[in-house]
Formats: sequence, C-alpha cells, structure tokens
Amino acid sequence: MLTILGPRQKSYCDGISRRGFLKVGGFSMAGTASLGLPDLLRAEAASPAGGRHKAVINIFLGGGPPHQDMWEIKTDAPQEIRGDFDPIATSVPGIQIGECFPNIAAAAEKFVFIRSIVGCAGGHDAFQCFSGWDRRNSTSIGGRPAIGPVMSKLFGPTQPSVPPAIALADKTKHAPWSEPGGPGFLGAAYAPFKPDSDGMTNLKLNGVTLDRLQDRQSLLSGLDQLKRKADSGGLLKGMDAFNQAAFGVLTSNKLLDALDVSKEDPELVARYGDGKPYQYQYDGAPTVNSHMLVARRLVEAGVRSVTMSYGRWDSHSKNFDLVRDHGGKLDLGVAALIQDLDDRGMLEDTTVAVWGEFGRTPRVNPNSGRDHWPRVSCCLLAGGGMRTGQAIGATNRLGEYALDRPVHMQEVIATIYHNLGIDPGTTTISDPTGRPQYLIENRIPIREIV
Repeated sequence: MLTILGPRQKSYCDGISRRGFLKVGGFSMAGTASLGLPDLLRAEAASPAGGRHKAVINIFLGGGPPHQDMWEIKTDAPQEIRGDFDPIATSVPGIQIGECFPNIAAAAEKFVFIRSIVGCAGGHDAFQCFSGWDRRNSTSIGGRPAIGPVMSKLFGPTQPSVPPAIALADKTKHAPWSEPGGPGFLGAAYAPFKPDSDGMTNLKLNGVTLDRLQDRQSLLSGLDQLKRKADSGGLLKGMDAFNQAAFGVLTSNKLLDALDVSKEDPELVARYGDGKPYQYQYDGAPTVNSHMLVARRLVEAGVRSVTMSYGRWDSHSKNFDLVRDHGGKLDLGVAALIQDLDDRGMLEDTTVAVWGEFGRTPRVNPNSGRDHWPRVSCCLLAGGGMRTGQAIGATNRLGEYALDRPVHMQEVIATIYHNLGIDPGTTTISDPTGRPQYLIENRIPIREIV
C-alpha cells in the first residue's frame, strides 16, 4: 500500500478525488500482490497488445428482489398474491415481463430470464451471488473464493496497472449487502480492489508529491538511494529494465480514467440515468446507475470481474412502490449497459448477471409488502456468448416454488465460469492444506443457454 501526496483536485465519479484514489490504490493492488511487478510487466510484454478478454459484471440486488413482480407476473393468481403489476410483451414472442421494465422488454432478445432459481441459503448477503456458496461453507480454511478472486488466481491481470477484480459496492450499514466478492481461502492477495475503501495500511513516501511522480527518473533515483542504503551487499545492482519499469505503474492513469465517467459522451451518460433520487435505501445500497457505466469502462480498461450492489429490495412494506422506483431505474441502467456493450463489440465476451440472495413471499402482507422467501428466486443474464432471448423455468400458479426447470444458484455460477473460459467441471484450486477444491459443487452450466 502506498500513499502519494498530491494536491486535491476535482472529484471523479461518486466523489472519489484523484488524491484520495491514489492514497487507496497506490502501488499494491489486491489481486496482483502475489506476483512481482517485474513478472507482470514481462507477461504484458509477451502478450499481444489490445487483446480481447472475458469478463463478468455481477449486479447484486441486495435484500431479495420479488420474482413475481419482475420477470414472471402471476396473472392467474388471486389479487393478494398477484400484486399490482401487469405483464408487458417483449421483443421475443411469447415472453412477457413486468411493466416496470419496458427497456429490457424491448431488448429481450439479448437477455435470459430465469424464473426458477433455487438453492438460496436464506441470509441477507451478496456472497452467494458472487461465489455460488453459502458464506458458512469451509470457514475452517478461510471460506470459498468468489468469481473475481478465482479469475485473479487463474489468470492474473490483463495488464499490470489494472487489477483483475474490482468491487464498486458503496459501503452499506448492513455490511453483507456491500460484499465485494471476497477471496476466501485464496487470501487477501486475491481480494478485489475497492476504489474507495477504508482501513488500509498506508506506506508513505515522504516528500514524494504527485507532480514528482510525473518524472519517473526522479522517482527511480530517489528510490535507488533508499535501496542502496538498505542493500550494502549490492544485490540490487543487477535489477533489470523490467524492475525499473515496474515503478511506472505509479504514474499510470488507466484505472483513474476508467473511473471517470466525465470522459464519456453526455448523451451516453444520460442514457444510463443517474438512479436519483435515492429512495428506500435505509441500511442498503443506493441505486447508482453510473456504476453500470463505470463497470463497462473498467472492463474496457482490462478488468476481468466487476461487482456492485444496486438498491435495497427488502420490501417488507410498500413493496410495489419500491419496485416501481428501483425497477424503473434498474430497467434504464441495465438496458443501457447491454446496448453499450453490444455497440462496442464487448457483449459477446462480457457476461452480465442481475440477481439477489432470495425471492419474496407469494402472499402480500398487511403492510403491502412481501417477506423473505428463499424457496425460489430469479435471475437476469445477458452477454457472454449465451443463447439469449429465452425464459427458463417457471413457478407454480401462486409463485411458491419452482414447478418447471429448477435452476440452482450454482448452475448460474457454473455458466458464468464457462463463459469466462473456465471449465467448472475440471478446474480446481488448492486450499491452504494443499487439497484441490472444485470451484463449485454443481458444475454443469445451464444447458439451455451455453
């Protein structure tokens, strides 16, 4: 960790200042810490420039989105179960979704609507959506790693100045709703990078300002003097050009640029919407639509995995007001993201998942809310080379359980791994005891879409 002292400048998206970012991000990025920077630079030098890479954008709907108010309106159910919303037609004949999602409906050929997700652990936690595992699994060895850390372990960064996994989730009062997708037994070296995280240990290079960082030779000279004092044996004299170039990472603006949505066409920014005013947030995440645009920019810059938490869907009261608010904003942002990825030729290589930790009760309670319902949930998928334009699975007439084609949460994760070029059926990673561990238990991707 490195703190670079520099003058305060204008804030970037979501209030992240250039100085503040460098203080957090600096020299030691999670996910690259297990490799030396010279090694990373050698790898980059040996790789073709501008190569495409596979990526995932995982959008967590913290609190449990109501499946029967989104992708499968229960028109045949009694009013106390059916709720307030009508179905609308989509661009795919025979598929209807909730009226709050007209933009997604218009582009339904690019989506997969899964209406029968099972296997939810039942806790208010993003971890299962980012890893496939109940957080309590394998705690004795550090817990299971999420997708981003697994990609960091297996592939490393696409280039040394950009971490392979980044978590955009704003800090929430209920901490598990801003879960970044942790490294589990892989250890902190593979944790996703947080652009605005707290509590990191700082190592100051006293007297080194941001202006001085622009002069790489000056910086190297100052560091060499420090190293010579610490290395009387002269072992550092053999440092090659890659070691020297490693310090050039400090002056890279690539990650900062990706986080700065002011560089985008204002018309495109407007297409995503801003998600404001933030409503029904309480102890959860705000509806920050710009995070979806930032996610696209990060993937374009070389990031392999982006996680975020969008809204607070724990609708024990005023469920239908919440869905109108959150759903309309989500509809705008997700539709814009998918079209943006498609326009840039990135959709085939980028998997987008939109889902929550469980569903909501079929019966509406006296407060016009729906309560927790781990028995069945839903998921929206797009991109990744999948066969889209499908609705998979169905619940019974009352939306109580998966009647047709139950899809386990781990099948979704297996599909994401498949799309990323990782075979979930054969790939293992050794845990701290040296024992090889499969990435998930249900290792067969969703057959209808891969």
